[in-house]
Amino acid sequence: MVGLGSRISSGLPPGFRFHPTDEELIIYYLRNQATSRPCPVSIIPEVDIYKFDPWQLPNKAEFGEKEWYFFTPRDRKYPNGVRPNRAAVSGYWKATGTDKAIQSGSKYVGVKKALVFYKGRPPKGVKTDWIMHEYRLNESRSQPYKQNGSMRLDDWVLCRIYKKKNLATSIEHRPIKVEDSSTSSHNQIASTSTSEEQEAANRFPRTHSLNHLWEFDNYMGSSISHLLNDNSSYNNLNVAFNNQETYNGIQFGQAVVQQSSDSAKSHVHQTTFVNPVYDQFQ
Repeated sequence: MVGLGSRISSGLPPGFRFHPTDEELIIYYLRNQATSRPCPVSIIPEVDIYKFDPWQLPNKAEFGEKEWYFFTPRDRKYPNGVRPNRAAVSGYWKATGTDKAIQSGSKYVGVKKALVFYKGRPPKGVKTDWIMHEYRLNESRSQPYKQNGSMRLDDWVLCRIYKKKNLATSIEHRPIKVEDSSTSSHNQIASTSTSEEQEAANRFPRTHSLNHLWEFDNYMGSSISHLLNDNSSYNNLNVAFNNQETYNGIQFGQAVVQQSSDSAKSHVHQTTFVNPVYDQFQ
């Protein structure tokens, strides 16, 4: 990655970004380089990229943060052939897809080729995330086979190098949400308690007699006894429920509970009663 110091030494203004189109790379940079004319801005170095691995190239660049540009020559793979040599230090570049024609208006000016870097030697190389876009001019700049045995195929091509973002790696490094164990336990207990209360409420009929309430006294503990005998310390107690209003659409019947001094049992004279405990479980 190139820092601010390199940007200032290149005479570039603050905030400068280099994002040329394919056409601009061909017309204003590669063509000027091939004809020995100055480029609009001198930020593309001359580097033989095949003498380095792609992860070494960012340190050779003069500008760039996520993609890097280089002018590089191309050599022949075989002395009498026209295939370029794609071998690098610890791997090789392999073409992928089809070549793309670059147009300037209606004129065909160049070709763009995509390549992927593989570690190892063919055909057992391991594919990496390093990508190269190679730009070459339409008009032939290739040097014919020379008598002195030169292997040079092209004096200059323009290459853009970048590393493709790996989706699998991004997912692996994504933070995993961990639920607080105390919160989870609290929610589980609350859910269990609600289920038990609902089950208990379903077991009680909404309307039943006071005799039935006494039968459920053991199930509910002391709640019913406490409800009906709140003032049991008095010798004579008369509790009356007057028929003045309705309870959830069901009208109260008049019930009288009398307790005498010579008997510990209550005598119920009216059997219809609305369960006052029922709504505790709703």
